[in-house]
Amino acid sequence: MSTALHNFITKHTGENRFPDLRVGWTVKIYQKISEGEKAKSQMFEGVIIARQHGDEPGATITVRKVTGGIGVEKILPLRLPSIEKIEVVKRPRVRRAKLYYLREKSSKEIRRKTKHAVSTPAEAPQEVASS
Repeated sequence: MSTALHNFITKHTGENRFPDLRVGWTVKIYQKISEGEKAKSQMFEGVIIARQHGDEPGATITVRKVTGGIGVEKILPLRLPSIEKIEVVKRPRVRRAKLYYLREKSSKEIRRKTKHAVSTPAEAPQEVASS
């Protein structure tokens, strides 16, 4: 992407507030939902199974969770203004760039597949910076 085009897009869409999210991490995404005149914050917790388009303005993550035996996936643009914050819950080490195979696995098999990295107190789960 040319520098002029990148500068134009960044100026009009804003900076990527969540640059360091990785595939395999379990995250809590707080999103502002407006119903009529009321606005509330809704939390979605799941595993990032894919990340597309790197640091471009159209960068997205696919987050998956299983609720009541039914898998739910959300594809979220990282520059979406309604995302208030993203908290990282777990940072396991995975060996694939896309974790689409988790769609066929049970919760127990998923826990076994993701190897939990040994976290030091400096690497404890923390909130990813937001604007």
